[in-house]
Amino acid sequence: MYRRLLIPVSEPSEVEPLIRFGADLLDADGEIRVLHVIPTTTLPEVTRQWRASVNLVVPAHEAGAALDVRVDPEVRAAVDVAAEILESAETHSVDGIMMTLRGDRRSRNPFVGHTASGVLHHAHCDVMVVNRLALIEEKVQRILIPTLSASAPPKAMRLAEELAVRRRGIPIMTLALGARGEGHGEGVPPPSRSPRGLPLERRQSFISKTLLRRRRRLPDLILREAARERYGLLLVGEEATHAEGPLLTRRFLEELFRAAPCPVMAVRG
Repeated sequence: MYRRLLIPVSEPSEVEPLIRFGADLLDADGEIRVLHVIPTTTLPEVTRQWRASVNLVVPAHEAGAALDVRVDPEVRAAVDVAAEILESAETHSVDGIMMTLRGDRRSRNPFVGHTASGVLHHAHCDVMVVNRLALIEEKVQRILIPTLSASAPPKAMRLAEELAVRRRGIPIMTLALGARGEGHGEGVPPPSRSPRGLPLERRQSFISKTLLRRRRRLPDLILREAARERYGLLLVGEEATHAEGPLLTRRFLEELFRAAPCPVMAVRG
């Protein structure tokens, strides 16, 4: 699906899991660029952290060799980490950026003045954000795609199909949240196959218009529906054309990632 994927990393423990997850989304001849940005330009500190970056570079090479995937690690130093990630993405013409949430740990809100915020809203390529559970979960029973529309976001569906194929055809399920009479396909039998012929189920949940307009409640509503299906990998995509506004907002992702007891992946592109 991706020819060149950029994976920003900040600590050794996330290098191998992110590369392993990203490898499932690569084309046959695709490659991964691993980027570590030292968040300072003060010479003594840059020197110290540059030496320590071997603990990220070596695992990147080892993970690539183990998966038989080309991995090119790079280390840069910059005060503005998000800008450096975006510049690297442009320089190397990547078509996707995959990352975890990161930022000032002293803040309760990981998106305020935060690396992921800048990358999500300014990248010209797809941006995928995964939570820790998505990286450590070895076996996924199903992929759940929540949506506020009659059908799942195309980008989320493409990702779901790619992941399902790599996991021997696990089922994909869309969780449609909407009010009655708003075009959510009432009475229409759900399709049994995705565009690529994978098992596909469709679940509908009719919710009052009042609740749907309370954007802060959406993470809770989505997790409630996911719990009914005994969870799985939650794959959330952009729904910028929906009348109530885009589903993928900073506040929404923050609340969803904090509360989800299951693997979560968000894609904007």
